[in-house]
Amino acid sequence: MSEERKKQVLRAIIKHFVETAEPVGSHTILISYRFTVSPATIRNDMLSLEHSGYIYQPHTSAGRVPTDKGYRLYVDEMIDHKKAKAQAIKTLDIIRSEYKAEKVREQLYDAVNILARASNCVSFATTPDNPRTFFLGMSNILRQPEFSQDTVRASEVIETFEHSGNFINTLNNLDITDTVRVFIGDENILPQTQSCSIVVSRYKKEGFSGYVGILGPKRMDYAYNLAILEEIKKLLK
Repeated sequence: MSEERKKQVLRAIIKHFVETAEPVGSHTILISYRFTVSPATIRNDMLSLEHSGYIYQPHTSAGRVPTDKGYRLYVDEMIDHKKAKAQAIKTLDIIRSEYKAEKVREQLYDAVNILARASNCVSFATTPDNPRTFFLGMSNILRQPEFSQDTVRASEVIETFEHSGNFINTLNNLDITDTVRVFIGDENILPQTQSCSIVVSRYKKEGFSGYVGILGPKRMDYAYNLAILEEIKKLLK
């Protein structure tokens, strides 16, 4: 009986149990882990491992699970440290990236919330990791006379919020830089926003970038909104 094969069988049992928390039988071991021996050979190996105290049968007609002794042998002699380190680094890189994106989203939300309250217009930002736009302060613009008295114009603006992908495409097609810029009326490519003006800039934060800005009526206070957005950008740095 091959001692190396028995170790491979034990490794397979431990791997299966770690992943599923379910006892494993010889058939599963044979098929799932591609052993090129007969089912009887696997059963004999498992019986030997059980007699040696590396695995046990938790109840009648069940498969086997590792014992403490089995885990000890696995930890001391069978772990692939190089492979495990590569997997750990990859997982941590993903989590760190997701964590950074989450923190940037939180800061963007706070910035856009302040921007909407300060400008009395709609404020917006594009998310760092999943390109879409979130808006705050929609009620601000709908209270403006241009929109409260013109339901068609108001519905066009609301449509912009409902189809944020089109709005992102519009922003991508405008010449938006790190400097705060103003696009007035028909300077906005998207027809639904041509009754409005947009004050917008790019942001860069923790390796992510996107757009942050204000959308409001063409009679907005441009100087004030430019200054407000400049200050908000400082909060994001």
